[in-house]
Amino acid sequence: MSVATGGSEAAAAGGGGGNRVFFQSPRGGGGSGGGSSGGASREDSVSAAVVQVQQRRHQQGKVTVKYDRKELRKRLVLEEWIVEQLGQLYGCEEEEMPDVEIDIDDLLDAANEEERALKLQETLVDCYKPTEEFIKELLTRIRGMRKLSPPQKKSI
Repeated sequence: MSVATGGSEAAAAGGGGGNRVFFQSPRGGGGSGGGSSGGASREDSVSAAVVQVQQRRHQQGKVTVKYDRKELRKRLVLEEWIVEQLGQLYGCEEEEMPDVEIDIDDLLDAANEEERALKLQETLVDCYKPTEEFIKELLTRIRGMRKLSPPQKKSI
């Protein structure tokens, strides 16, 4: 869709002064044509523009990243549980918690349960409360989960 503003031509065509905006259809039909077909042509152009915008929105929807929603939901529930448990372990709210980063994908990359447990113990080394139960429960919860791969863009 292209937009053309008419200045002196619009005033000379019999309208009042000021600028007018005419929508021109991409097929080459003019929105500035004279006679009685000018109004219908403009309406056609506007409706064609609306259809194009809707098609563009629909195409954008197709291009969005597609993760497995069920897997994302499981991951979100797990992350919320981790934050809650860390709050209990450190005895504080999330905002006051020390900078502790537990990367689930990193844990899933580990070769076995022992390596995962070791990574978690290293991460929680500053925690003054016992972490064994938390680690055991977290390892149980991530069992069977898949690593979230980077988004794949679909070509149009």
